[in-house]
Amino acid sequence: MDEDDDNGFQAPTGRFDMPLPEPLPEMPADTKAGFIALIGAPNAGKSTLINQLVGTKVSIVTHKVQTTRTIVRGVAMHGAAQLVFIDTPGIFKPKRRLDRAMVDTAWGGARDADLIALLVDARKGLTEEVENILKRLSSQQAPKVLILNKTDVAKREKLLQLAQKLNEFVQFEETFMVSALTGDGTQTILDYFASKVPDGPWLFPEDQPSDLPLRILAAEITREKLFERLHEELPYISTVETEQWQARKDGSARIEQTIYVERDSQKSIVLGKRGQTIKAISQAAREELSEIIEAPVHLFLFVKVRENWADDPERYREMGLEFPK
Repeated sequence: MDEDDDNGFQAPTGRFDMPLPEPLPEMPADTKAGFIALIGAPNAGKSTLINQLVGTKVSIVTHKVQTTRTIVRGVAMHGAAQLVFIDTPGIFKPKRRLDRAMVDTAWGGARDADLIALLVDARKGLTEEVENILKRLSSQQAPKVLILNKTDVAKREKLLQLAQKLNEFVQFEETFMVSALTGDGTQTILDYFASKVPDGPWLFPEDQPSDLPLRILAAEITREKLFERLHEELPYISTVETEQWQARKDGSARIEQTIYVERDSQKSIVLGKRGQTIKAISQAAREELSEIIEAPVHLFLFVKVRENWADDPERYREMGLEFPK
């Protein structure tokens, strides 16, 4: 490690790292702003849909279930309306402490929202997980809408039947059919929510697409690449933390991250033969981070074993989760 690399953490600057400000002084007349919670079962497509609605990547997307662990807010501007979409962890039957924390966080996001959108995978239909969500959703006070996702691969007749069946459980104000992957139908959703959020000043700067600090987003992107590469071999409980971020004089960023696993055998999987696996993960994460911060990135990944980290309250605070008793 270079001598000048030991100066400690320097907070990065950038559009993703701005704190929640006071309402901006210069705004168009008749502004509106509100929070819309996206809830659903794991892998319903919430993260993909939020990225489409916001127009840039604010939430990681993988085929591995339960990868969204905490609340991510994506900010979409639509006319004079600022729509703050809350990407919540998937709601499922919790088995472990981390699972309980994620599910509690998801329902907390729904409880605090101006509107709630239930996203359902149209191919899977009314599963036991979706039915359990519907039962609890009926007691939520905020107006609710239904969004059927993956309509590009589901038959229209099945979609109509599914929509009718789901509306028998909960009285949804509207039902939308979209493809989060292609973006088909998302403009209609934006139009609707823009008409429903309350009048008021914008809550975020107009050009800020997320409230996620940049160093946390960087860790999430590396975690996404980790799961994309090793989704069958590695438990989803593995995590990534950004230990150092240094803005260098040439405009580049030097980032150090640690991948934490629970066992030595998992560490070997992440490293791969002759370090080839972690090299590929690092390259994929570095390329995406460079695009986001619009500057060269020097990414250094380390792998450490941290046994039973899912029982450590400090880890939950770092992820923005309440530690379940």
